[in-house]
Amino acid sequence: SAPMAAAVLSGLTLAFVLPSMALENGLALTPPMGWLAWERFRCNVDCRADPRNCISERLFFEMADRLAEDGWRELGYKYLNIDDCWSAKQRDAAGQLVPDPERFPSGIKALADYVHNRGLKLGIYGDLGTLTCGGYPGTTLEHVKQDAQTFAEWGVDMLKLDGCYSSEKEQAEGYPEMAKALNATGHPIVYSCSWPAYQGGLPPKVNYTILAEICNLWRNYDDIQDSWDSVLSIVDWFFTNQDVLQPAAGPGHWNDPDMLIIGNFGLSYEQSRSQMALWTVMAAPLLMSTDLRTISPSAKEILQNRLMIQINQDPLGIQGRRIVQEKSHIEVYLRPLSQAASALVFFSRRTDMPFLYTTSLAKLHFPKNMVYEVQDVYSGKIISGLKTGDSFSVVINPSGVVMWYLYPIALPVQ
Repeated sequence: SAPMAAAVLSGLTLAFVLPSMALENGLALTPPMGWLAWERFRCNVDCRADPRNCISERLFFEMADRLAEDGWRELGYKYLNIDDCWSAKQRDAAGQLVPDPERFPSGIKALADYVHNRGLKLGIYGDLGTLTCGGYPGTTLEHVKQDAQTFAEWGVDMLKLDGCYSSEKEQAEGYPEMAKALNATGHPIVYSCSWPAYQGGLPPKVNYTILAEICNLWRNYDDIQDSWDSVLSIVDWFFTNQDVLQPAAGPGHWNDPDMLIIGNFGLSYEQSRSQMALWTVMAAPLLMSTDLRTISPSAKEILQNRLMIQINQDPLGIQGRRIVQEKSHIEVYLRPLSQAASALVFFSRRTDMPFLYTTSLAKLHFPKNMVYEVQDVYSGKIISGLKTGDSFSVVINPSGVVMWYLYPIALPVQ
């Protein structure tokens, strides 16, 4: 189509600078970080029975305060994202989306202003169909421009566009149309697409080259649920298909394995550490979905690990890969980082006891004759002078990880 051709042409000038042609809004050059309502609060709209946890402006005002006051914002968690079920059941007389008047009496613009005054950004949710997944008004093709304009006027900084109640044809037309409409508003809006998730996430149905040109991030696979089984199913799908998915990611365009459920009910401490490490190796957006008003110190410590966040936000933006699967149910993941550094994750799928895993950097295909300084991302312990050929061991707890940050210190004297 003509609009796509125009988008491709305008991308050509940048093609030689960027690893692949990407959406030219200059946004999400590192994976977006913040908070998203859905997994923890879903479509709870009963504010009479449950005023504290229903989808209402109060919930978002309170989460904004937590992000600003509890150290999250300074670490990069700056997007506060509304998900489904925020709007009234009908558009207004002018055909505009409006927030539910009882649950969002101040309106979205006031909420955006509040969030911006806190040094944060506001995200909102739409759906490219007759209805949203929760049964609220959708953004059909004739409403794409109008809704983009509405979001921009409200001061929204991110849009997640879902795909319930829409056809394959409508998605193929609507997702690129919304990218153009958002860019045309002149207000910078990070664009999160659910398009590939509705097409099975894989070629030939999904064209990741085109996706990177229209979306900043995209959901490829199922919604996360509050369970370890759900986390494992996502990890399995992403790394089984890493040859297709890994090259698609980079600055401005990311695979999105869905929210962090750390701090909720379904994961143990070890499993929480594993989700954080694996999402970081995947260069995934870090969008927490938990109650920041009551989060435990241990969950907060995992989510606020500075070195972890530094690795996730590495400016090269290369997604990591699984490089080893042992018969012992130990797996090794590697993410290349800027300045010749790397992140390694040793992950145990065992369910019996801590496992002593022995290997060497040579076995993991690190360059010969190098010497590394290693920092354990969770314990902070440093190993100095680890040579590529040296054998080493790590103890990995069941369904847990050991994560290393490695950087070369010197070439050994020959």
